[in-house]
Amino acid sequence: MVTRKDIAEQAGVSQSTVSRLLNGDPTLKVKADTRRRIMRTAAELGYRAFTSRSIAVLNVPPQFDELQDAYFQSLQTELRKVAAEQGTTLTFFDSIDSLIAHADDHDGFVATGPTSFQRTDLAHLRDALRYGVFIDTNPAPDWFDSVRPDLSQTMLDALDTLLVDGYTCIGYIGGVGSIMGLHNHTEDIRSLAFSDWSKRLGLPNEQYIYADGPFTVSNGRALAARLLTDHPDDLPNALVIGSDPMAVGVLQAFAEAGVRVPTDIAVVSVDNLPIAQYTAPPLSSYAIDLHELVYAALTTLTDAIARDRHVRRHVLLSTELVRRESLPSKS
Repeated sequence: MVTRKDIAEQAGVSQSTVSRLLNGDPTLKVKADTRRRIMRTAAELGYRAFTSRSIAVLNVPPQFDELQDAYFQSLQTELRKVAAEQGTTLTFFDSIDSLIAHADDHDGFVATGPTSFQRTDLAHLRDALRYGVFIDTNPAPDWFDSVRPDLSQTMLDALDTLLVDGYTCIGYIGGVGSIMGLHNHTEDIRSLAFSDWSKRLGLPNEQYIYADGPFTVSNGRALAARLLTDHPDDLPNALVIGSDPMAVGVLQAFAEAGVRVPTDIAVVSVDNLPIAQYTAPPLSSYAIDLHELVYAALTTLTDAIARDRHVRRHVLLSTELVRRESLPSKS
């Protein structure tokens, strides 16, 4: 059986240092390289009971929408909770430059928030701190790990669910953003998947796809107004919306126009934020499990640090439909 003495001897440090680190002693002050060496040695010897890590969090929340920000605030809260359970110390930074300036104090980083980063800035970050995982986004898949909800599968699940429920004319409202990596197309994985799966399933939905601008309440309202103007007499009988904040705006536009949900058009969204329970009508939405998202991110990062892993890992997590009145069950 591997002992802490074994780890100390192979890592070239004192047994006391190893014990304090593996016990998560917050007063222990050691260099980042030393921490990583101890963790890597423990992993190589098969010792899995270590908990202490010093992790930086690159947290750049949205600046323009309170409801969209609620998702990232919830994500940050869950991150703090899971980190505390695992004995991980978090330090938050609001820019790449500030994180790079303190890179030596940390073993790795987790990034949250929808902000797009320049490739050159990400390269500087990689040089300063090579172990990192992005939550929700994947801006540099060749350099960093990522953990994301499988939104492409969510779009297929939504189409399948609506078809089973008898809806055949299905529209989509969503925003745009970077697909991943260097390919900064003005399209989002949700609209891309919705369009692609609609074609594969033989559904003539292209005329009902409205994907433009940010994932905000006001933009959802504006795109719904465009849908109503373009199709006054031939609205789809169901609508998939890329996020709950956008869905709030869509429901507002429909209410003003006298379009009844779900009688005239069924609606299903993505996120399952708390607001989904209080819209009129209550919003059916695909839930993203924030606990699993954060847990997978920290586990992935710990693995990369401990094993000095050079192969990047990209994890996709499933979503689950929570039905409410905007998409009642047909069963």
